Amino acid sequence: MVEKRKDIAFYIKLFPLPMHKEAYGKSKAIACAKFSPELLDDAMAKKPLPEAKCETSAIDDNLKLGQKLGINGTPNIIFPDGTVIPGAADADAIIKTIDKK
Repeated sequence: MVEKRKDIAFYIKLFPLPMHKEAYGKSKAIACAKFSPELLDDAMAKKPLPEAKCETSAIDDNLKLGQKLGINGTPNIIFPDGTVIPGAADADAIIKTIDKK
């Protein structure tokens, strides 16, 4: 995506699913580390992460937002106008959706 369109930005909202027992703690650790890309990569690689080093409501806020939007799985792409693409999407599909707007 970055190679195709430098004008598109992504904001990652951590949304730990209950079926993944360690996901909430890992999400909180990533949020406390100011959304460290390295910790995010480690989490995706199923590596252990350090304990969260702060108190934050960011993860609970994300879960509430997901519930409000009817999201119950990951990944999802949410566009500024509220359009949601559930599941993974390739760069061309994302660009097509953005360019329609």
